[in-house]
Amino acid sequence: MPFVSELMGRKVTDIDGNTIGTLVDLIATQVNIPIPKIIAIKVKRSNGNVNIPATDVAALFAPIIPLNQHQGNLSVYEEQNDDLNLVEDVLDKQIIDTNGVRVVRVNDLEITRVNGEFYVSNVDIGGAGLLRRLGFKRSTPSVADKAVGALPSGMISWEDVELITHDEPMRLKVPSDKLSVLHPADLAEILSDLNRQEGSKLLESLDDETLADTLEEVEPDFQASLVEQLPNERIADVLEEMSPDEAADLLAELPEDRSEQLLNLMEKDEAEDVRKLLTFPEESAGGIMNTEFVTLPVDLTAGQAITRIRETANEAETIYYLYVTDEADHLLGVFSLRQLVLANPKAHIKDFMETHLITVELTDDQNHCAQIISKYNLLAVPVVDKNNVIHGIVTADDALDKIIPTAWKKRLPKLYH
Repeated sequence: MPFVSELMGRKVTDIDGNTIGTLVDLIATQVNIPIPKIIAIKVKRSNGNVNIPATDVAALFAPIIPLNQHQGNLSVYEEQNDDLNLVEDVLDKQIIDTNGVRVVRVNDLEITRVNGEFYVSNVDIGGAGLLRRLGFKRSTPSVADKAVGALPSGMISWEDVELITHDEPMRLKVPSDKLSVLHPADLAEILSDLNRQEGSKLLESLDDETLADTLEEVEPDFQASLVEQLPNERIADVLEEMSPDEAADLLAELPEDRSEQLLNLMEKDEAEDVRKLLTFPEESAGGIMNTEFVTLPVDLTAGQAITRIRETANEAETIYYLYVTDEADHLLGVFSLRQLVLANPKAHIKDFMETHLITVELTDDQNHCAQIISKYNLLAVPVVDKNNVIHGIVTADDALDKIIPTAWKKRLPKLYH
């Protein structure tokens, strides 16, 4: 199948063989179809460009492109807002390969014919496309054939492509179902390859929950730069979807006045949790703890505890450890979800909970938290004050952030979920 680069510059003639001009672009639409359909050709004439409908083209894949109309009877196609100029809008632009989960550059586009109509089928991101674009094959075909054959084709299906760069703001396929199903870690990796403007455009296409999960996978300073252009109301909604410690980290990177505005826009309960975290030093247990955890009263049976967890634990950071407290939130004991599941439903939790507690205090530094978690092989450690009141938990990944680079830490399996 031919490529866009091979068609550019070819002479266009009418049905009588009279020269109309030279082909400089192909206009396509992707409204309600999975791949772009070519609906017009852009022809350069001495007095300017003219868009000719694809229905007036007799043969697109020809050394000289003939039309099926007389020069005087040619129709003119008026471009629409959603149209793509394949050369101007797509070639050399960055795209997201949603299958390979990467940001790549378009070197060429492959055209295919289906039932008499023309479509963009594949995107060439390899070296062969570059040689083709440079006209290498046309000028020295024998040498070029060998060079192109030695290079990886780098072809990906258009159906695995998401456009991210336009001279104007994104106007195609937003929001994207293909992006929303990617893992947040994959989206974060894609974001790291984009500039701030492109990254912001990508974030705008995500729903609040996906955006929150994605932001949690990148560093707070990068988070702040990405949300800089988003309206406060949207950021507040996203902060509510984030875990309190992650939301606090993001707010700490923003100007103080804007941080306060966002807190005022958040739901009262969520804002209070975040405000509490912001009162502690950034690298203290109080500053990195998560306030979403599960506590249970001491008088429950195992069966009652399971029912309580089903009703209340949806927002918890982890339910691997379950903390037993009195009415004043003093920490009395802890047990694992595994212990609970294996226990007799009629057994009282006070009979199998661990009372020799490993804890850290609100003012303990992050290094100490990491050492405690490592020493006792924990997935999370409770944070208490001097009166043994539990205020939150520090999970292993947050504690190890000081020791292991974030890019590595984020790739650790979150076994405590």
